[in-house]
Amino acid sequence: MSSGGWSRSFLEAAALSRLSAVPLLSRSAMQGSVSGRHPSPHRGSSVEFAEYRKYVPGDDLRRVDWRAYGRTDRYYVKEFEADTNLRCCLVVDTSGSMGFGSQGQTKIEYARQLAGTLAYLAVQQGDAVGLACVANGKVADIPARRNPAHLSVVFEVLESTASDGETQLVPILHELAESNRQRALIVVISDCFVDPEELHGCFEHLRFRKHDLALFQLFDPAELAFNFQRPVRFLDMEGGAAVFTDPTEIADRYHRARVAHAEAMDQFVLESAVDFRRVDISESYEKVLMDFLVGRHQLRGAK
Repeated sequence: MSSGGWSRSFLEAAALSRLSAVPLLSRSAMQGSVSGRHPSPHRGSSVEFAEYRKYVPGDDLRRVDWRAYGRTDRYYVKEFEADTNLRCCLVVDTSGSMGFGSQGQTKIEYARQLAGTLAYLAVQQGDAVGLACVANGKVADIPARRNPAHLSVVFEVLESTASDGETQLVPILHELAESNRQRALIVVISDCFVDPEELHGCFEHLRFRKHDLALFQLFDPAELAFNFQRPVRFLDMEGGAAVFTDPTEIADRYHRARVAHAEAMDQFVLESAVDFRRVDISESYEKVLMDFLVGRHQLRGAK
């Protein structure tokens, strides 16, 4: 893809054009610095009616609803929603396990496509984008900015970051909850090979800070099927010891553990109001993002 001086292997111009037709919207009120397309916790002057409140001395008389006065003999002022921009913070897991891929594409490559496309869409609509790449601590930490030139920095980091080291997603998410006091859209892209209870604590911490949370959990098809037919040496891509075993002897235990992990994830994302997407990386990333964008658009329209 080449646009505005950018040329990145993980961006596709045709996909960006199609996805740009649907805005990236927040599910909750944001606190931005300029006017935008996202709801604000403050009242403003948009065309979307919010509520009535009683008139108090000093209110602008132009906002008094005289029809309401005629019906009730009391003065009421119309309040309207304020619209603002948002801060989108992309958190990409770059630990060793994200380097796995059985069909020519690894999870980290798929994560680059998701993160890079979301960054482009957000900046194109006037929102600020930041990036944190997570493995042994923060591999990269780029604060959110909204100018198009900043986007090339985000792309450069995404393209150069490799999968390596142990997962440090949990402490980094807690750190982000403390350092990002202003409401933001936090998008986490990871295979989530950590204890679901620990992740639950992270997302509750972020929700306490009133962030809008989204999680893309990535799986390779081989991790879902686990249909190996002969003895295999399994390597821990995050530094643990290798294990040589017959997969047919451990397949039942593997699937039980995977299902238990999935059920625990489903429960905590429901409790923490996370916009959760479980993604098989053999699926088109464009379709995954289109479903994500359309789902948020429909939710906003239903309010």
